Amino acid sequence: MKENIIKTKSYAFAMKIVKLLKVLQNQKEYILSKQLVRSATSVCANVEEGIQAQSKPDFIHEFSIAQKEVFETHYWIRLLRDSEYINEVLAQELLNDCEELQRIITSILVKSKSYQ
Repeated sequence: MKENIIKTKSYAFAMKIVKLLKVLQNQKEYILSKQLVRSATSVCANVEEGIQAQSKPDFIHEFSIAQKEVFETHYWIRLLRDSEYINEVLAQELLNDCEELQRIITSILVKSKSYQ
């Protein structure tokens, strides 16, 4: 079976964020970290749902939600960085991951919409 890149990358990203959640909660940061984990894990969940879509419009809908969630995740990472809950190096790694997911998901959506 051929590897599904967006599925693999979105899951790996979600795992990084879940692990970061533990660190942030040890720092007694609960509000921003919960928002971050909610949006980041939603990216992967919507990708998984989109892969199993019953129709092209359903696929596009799920991937559109994943796209919105990855942009929201980018915001939460910047906020955590700028409030000094996470350091610049970790933040940049996570932001790079977000931006890669943004590019992949956007490309998938553009191609899917052009074939409708």
